[in-house]
Amino acid sequence: MSDHGMMEKEEIFSKVLRAGRRTYFFDVRATKAGDYYLTITESKKFTNDDGSFHYKKHKIYLYKEDFSEFNEILREMTDYIIAEKGDEVISERHQKDFKKEDYSSNDDLAEGGESISDSDSAEKFTDINFEDI
Repeated sequence: MSDHGMMEKEEIFSKVLRAGRRTYFFDVRATKAGDYYLTITESKKFTNDDGSFHYKKHKIYLYKEDFSEFNEILREMTDYIIAEKGDEVISERHQKDFKKEDYSSNDDLAEGGESISDSDSAEKFTDINFEDI
C-alpha cells in the first residue's frame, strides 16, 4: 500500500470505551483533503458453541457538518431516556452474575408493619411490555 493509502487510515486521535461485551472505538481520521471526521465503531464479542469467539462490528462515520445536529439529537435522546427510566440499568437483572439486592427495609412493610408478599407487590406493576425483555 502506498504512503498516501496509509495516511488515509491513520488515526489522529482515539478513545476506547469498554462496556461489558461491547467496546466502542472513537477515532478521529483525516479525509483525502486533510479535513477531520469521526468514526464510531461498536465491537461486540460473541462466543460460539465450541468456545471460540468472534466479533461483530458496526461503524458510523460522522462528518463536521453534522456534529451540531448530531450532538443536539443525542443529548435530547439521552436526556429523554434518563428522565423516563432513570439511571438504573434494567438489563443488568438479566445478566448471569446479577445479584438481587436484599431489601429488608421498611419499604417492604405494609401499613401496620406486616410484610408485603411478592404476589401483593406484583399487583402494583400492571404495565408490562414483553418486547423489552
